[in-house]
Order: sequence, then C-alpha cells, then structure tokens
Amino acid sequence: MACFFVTNALLAEFIGIKIFSLESSIGIPKANLKIGDALLNFDLTAGVIIWPLVFILTDIINDYFGKRGVMVLSYITVFTLLLAFLFVNLIIHAEPSQVWVENFKGNININNAFNAVFSQGLWIIIGSIVAFLVGQLIDAFIFDKIKRSTKNKMIWLRATASTIVSQFVDSYLVLFIAFYIGNDFELKWVLQIGTLNYIYKFLVCFALIPLLYIIHFFIEKFLGKAKSEDLKKTALNQ
Repeated sequence: MACFFVTNALLAEFIGIKIFSLESSIGIPKANLKIGDALLNFDLTAGVIIWPLVFILTDIINDYFGKRGVMVLSYITVFTLLLAFLFVNLIIHAEPSQVWVENFKGNININNAFNAVFSQGLWIIIGSIVAFLVGQLIDAFIFDKIKRSTKNKMIWLRATASTIVSQFVDSYLVLFIAFYIGNDFELKWVLQIGTLNYIYKFLVCFALIPLLYIIHFFIEKFLGKAKSEDLKKTALNQ
C-alpha cells in the first residue's frame, strides 16, 4: 500500500501539467456552469484522475495503521516528491547530446519538448506539496475523530466526510499558492477553477465508496478476520 500510495502521488504530480476536457474525453455535452460572471466547463488537471486513489489509500491506511501511519507515509511522500523534483530539474538543466536531438524521429525539438513537459514552476511545486500535506493532516484528523465516535463503524461516513473536507481545502490552497501568490493570477480565477476541481472530487468521492468496501473485503480475506480486527483496534488506540 505504501509503494502504491507514493507512486500515485508522484505520478499525479508529473502528469498534472496537462489540462484535459472531462466532457470531451467521455463524450458528453459541455457543462457550461455559470460561476459568478464566468461560464466554465470541466477542464481539469490530469492529476485529478489519480488523486482519488490516494484518498482511498489514505483512509485504508488510517483504518489499519492509525493517524500516525498516515502521517509517516505522508512525510515520506513529501520527501520523495522533493527528491524527484530536484533530480528532474538537474536533468532539465543538463546539456543534451546532439546525437539524441538530431536523430530523434519527429518534427519537434525533443529537448525542448522534454523540458516543457517535465518543468514546473517553483510556486507550483510549493503549492502542490503544501496542499498535499495540509490535506493529509486534515483528512487523518477528521477520519480519526469520526472513527472513534462511531466506534469503528460506518466506514462510508468517516471516509466520505474526511475526504470532502480535506479536498475542499486542498482544491483551493494549491491554486492560491501556485497561481495567486506565485503568478499574480486573479483571485476570481483561482476560486472558479478551485470550485470546478472540488465539484469533480466531491462526485468521485461518493462514486468510490463501493470500491472502499471491496478493498476492505479483500484485505480482511487476506489477513483473516482476527488479524484484521486486531490491527484496527491497535490503530484506534494510538
């Protein structure tokens, strides 16, 4: 689970540079949502496709390893992201081999294309990492509180409530840091795009509830009922 969690977080960061049309991708009419004085459609960062899997893993890990398990894994993920960005930027600034540039089959400058895809602004990196860490802290805290108050029952409630609240913060915080503070974008634009991202995450959160129960089923089948319950009790008492 830890490997899958970190891999998904890394992949989401690097594919997130692409903005795609959700409506066109699945063949439905444009949403044409009126937010303020703007007419917006679901043009989303590609990273939102993968992030729901991170939400689920966060809740699963919290169930079996507690809030401490989630936070340890979140800190490891942040360290891994920083390390990845560091090495990617080193490679971007490395002088390309002319053999590679000249012999590449295509009508583009492969070095420029590589740099364009993998380079991200410093404020975007800071925004994504801060939003991720704050979101994880909020998610783990709310999940733990609901889990204790319901005495380890109602998986759907703690998973849904923690994700809805944490992703509300995450959706706006990353844009606010990356674009409003770092690139002087209008606050109105930040709020509009953040709202679209949050609407998408909100809908996906509810759609993935059955998957959460399916994963729990297979984990308990693998561990056995006794071992599974023992882990949950240990996590609850942390």
